[in-house]
Amino acid sequence: MARTLTTVAMATVTAVNLAAAQAPPARFDGSRAWEHLKSLVAIGPRPAGSVQIRQARAYITRQLSALGMSVQEQPFTADTPLGRVEMANLIVSLPGRRAERILFTGHYDTKLMRDQVFVGASDGASSAAFLIELARVLSSRPLEYTTDIVWFDGEEAVLDWVTGGRDHTYGSRFYVQEAQKANTVTSIRAMVLVDMIGDRTLTIRRDSLSTPWLTDLIWAAARRVGHGNVFVDAATEIDDDHIPFVKAGVPSVDIIDLDYAAWHTAQDDLDHVSADSLQVIGDVILAALPDLERRITSSPR
Repeated sequence: MARTLTTVAMATVTAVNLAAAQAPPARFDGSRAWEHLKSLVAIGPRPAGSVQIRQARAYITRQLSALGMSVQEQPFTADTPLGRVEMANLIVSLPGRRAERILFTGHYDTKLMRDQVFVGASDGASSAAFLIELARVLSSRPLEYTTDIVWFDGEEAVLDWVTGGRDHTYGSRFYVQEAQKANTVTSIRAMVLVDMIGDRTLTIRRDSLSTPWLTDLIWAAARRVGHGNVFVDAATEIDDDHIPFVKAGVPSVDIIDLDYAAWHTAQDDLDHVSADSLQVIGDVILAALPDLERRITSSPR
């Protein structure tokens, strides 16, 4: 009898392990990302250096730690037109079969507004919330390449954004500078940036400053999964957190909706964003990932 029970127990364990191995990979859940977005918005305005952005940083870290992920803080001091400001990028690294890296990035700060309450539901919260959910999904999947997920601080200008200026993209510029110092830039095979992806009427235009082949790959994935009406072929030119990577020779793409009437206004709130938009971006990025892995595998440096 004991031997029979042992055999049954072993068979049960084997069946459970086999079922786990055969379980479909986790899918991106826009409703989960939406809950993160709401929690970040509830903190209030989150400009770089504020008490509130520290609360946002703590929230992101708690969510990732609860999923079993280790979060690395990358602190730095930025010289801004309003003086020196303490900032910090957040990084989660998911191991892959190869040490070379793919980056998924976005920012989690909001624009400093002195004349209005700006909670940045799309511009700041959408990218931060999206990346938390993306981390959950990717951490459950076998990855060909090591995948780093990065939340940039200080994307917003402290005063005024001037193209080619220095009062913006503090976190991404610092990240690239540190990678250059450590001679690790060449290990980054691609960088995908998401920014302002919560708009209820989402429209993503092709950024002419992004890497063409990477843009083509993502837009093809969007058409394949039925979101070609969102990822349109109209061109635009955007200065954003991808530019420091492009300048450093890293293939990069910016997924952003600037056709957003509430941009940098008090109306960038929960009424103007949706979980459905987050779902669209999640579906497209996950559909594009196998193509991206194959592309960089077939194009060694």
